[in-house]
Amino acid sequence: MRVVYQASPWRSLIDKDGQLNRSAITAPLDDIFSRLFAPHLTLADSHACQLPLVEALVRYDIPAWRISQIIGDHNAWLYRQAIALSLNEMHAQGWGEPPVDYCVVMLGSAARYESLLSPDQDNALIIDDYPDARHVEIDGYFQALGERFTQRLDEAGIPLCRGHIMARWPMWRKRISEWRLQLEIWSADRRVKRVQQTNILLDFTPVAGNSALAEQLAESVSTTLPQASLFMDEMSVLLDELPVALDRFGRVAASPSSEAPHRHAINLKRQGLLPLISAVRLLSVRHRRQEIGTRERLVALSHATDTLSLEQSDLLIAAFERFQQCLLDQQRYDISRGQAADGWVDLRRLREDEKLLLKFDLQQVKTFIQRVKGKR
Repeated sequence: MRVVYQASPWRSLIDKDGQLNRSAITAPLDDIFSRLFAPHLTLADSHACQLPLVEALVRYDIPAWRISQIIGDHNAWLYRQAIALSLNEMHAQGWGEPPVDYCVVMLGSAARYESLLSPDQDNALIIDDYPDARHVEIDGYFQALGERFTQRLDEAGIPLCRGHIMARWPMWRKRISEWRLQLEIWSADRRVKRVQQTNILLDFTPVAGNSALAEQLAESVSTTLPQASLFMDEMSVLLDELPVALDRFGRVAASPSSEAPHRHAINLKRQGLLPLISAVRLLSVRHRRQEIGTRERLVALSHATDTLSLEQSDLLIAAFERFQQCLLDQQRYDISRGQAADGWVDLRRLREDEKLLLKFDLQQVKTFIQRVKGKR
């Protein structure tokens, strides 16, 4: 990927007198962090600093997968601020304190700390059990909280989810016992929609409230899903819904012209990254693993099971990291040209060695998916 290289702060680490020049290392980040977390700034102001932060981290030669974790840390902080502001507002308006324990969880790439630039919201609410007689009162409180913090995040620059996967909606706001029952219902057979909804829920991490509720839900996932054979079979079949971007001759194939912005475009997020993430998630569920991040899952699977060797894990981790790098480079380029950051990559911007590596990585992912599907 062709990018403009700037002087790295590491080259100023030692000054002309052979002394450690600490300011050369910290200076590029000091101003940005003072803006990211300044108490007088709005959430939107802080979110707007993410792109300059990314550009600074690139100058430090930080790889994209690390940058995505740092973006994720900042987004989690924005979540906590939005929730705290919403709770303070509700208290001032007479709603009082939360009536029972709760836990806000991030879902999807946010939960895996794998978001790049311009992710939308995916979140849910786990509420501690309470008597049915108090449902209107207690659910009304958390509905108001969900609506307020998601609206604040939207105004800050993390858009509302177009698929309505947010705590403001009853589907994604339940008591812990209802979440357990929901898992049992969704996994009782092999209906496609139910498996898709469960896949969304499987990547979650607590961001505010009582994290013990999230731990209880994770334990329910581990005990319920691996035993649901029909559900697990359909989860495997659904991997075909995300075909890897290779043609029948094993060559990198651009996306269909009806979907792509131009004939040299490949949706690397949908046809590379997501197939890998989905297959790794399926394997983790089978083996009752509770790691959430893709890299962490691959490491755990290679150490704790005989399903994945260390060599295979390393190849897939390398593919994951290169996919992330390719996407971030393209997103930075697109934003610099006034375009939206998304999952498309222009193959014309890749060097020949990068194209060969992309082909190799996609082949590794395709082989891995076939192996995962074959072990039902």
